[in-house]
Amino acid sequence: MTKTVLVVDDEMRLVSLVETYLTQSGFRVVTAFNGLEALSVARRENPDLIILDIMMPEMDGYEFMRKYRAEHDTPIILLTARVEEEEKVVGLELGADDYVTKPFHPRELMARVKAVLRRGGMKEPVAKVLRATDLSLDRENRSVQVGDRYVDLTPSEFELLAALMSAPGRVFSRLDLLDNIQGVRFEGYERTIDLHIKNLRAKIEPVPRSPRYIETVYGVGYRFVRE
Repeated sequence: MTKTVLVVDDEMRLVSLVETYLTQSGFRVVTAFNGLEALSVARRENPDLIILDIMMPEMDGYEFMRKYRAEHDTPIILLTARVEEEEKVVGLELGADDYVTKPFHPRELMARVKAVLRRGGMKEPVAKVLRATDLSLDRENRSVQVGDRYVDLTPSEFELLAALMSAPGRVFSRLDLLDNIQGVRFEGYERTIDLHIKNLRAKIEPVPRSPRYIETVYGVGYRFVRE
């Protein structure tokens, strides 16, 4: 089935360029040029992935994410001309799955699009439900529970937790984890794993500053601790 990608940016030339590459790669493309229009198009078209600019008129990308994330867990790749770390933190905390800084090469963006979409099509492992004390992850239903409480994770957070839980005690480097959630290696973006881990701990750990499940192995990466 053809995947639909929503491209949102107030730069018409950039939207046209990205649309051309996506169409040539076999995707169906819908577009919007500001956040308000994007919200309407996304609700109508129910895209499989959204490529979203941050700085836009009428409604910026952050506000779009706050509204749309309350309704859907569609993967989102953010585009921005800014490179400050704070920008990445805010975007990832709002549920972005990846981050591309302008200017970018269209082939890099296409690789990221395909990698994000591949996550949902990966073969399930034999163990469909992973458990550790009061934490459980159901791969089939793509749900996570802490006790009786369901936890709302982004697609990247879900894949990250699934990778860690599937091999308790194994130390994963940041690049290992990046492979699991993106399927390709972009070394310049491996530090975004730290931001995903921070967000994940805030959602599943009883005391995020003193993690019970996801342990930092300094200088190496992370591992899941099964009690």
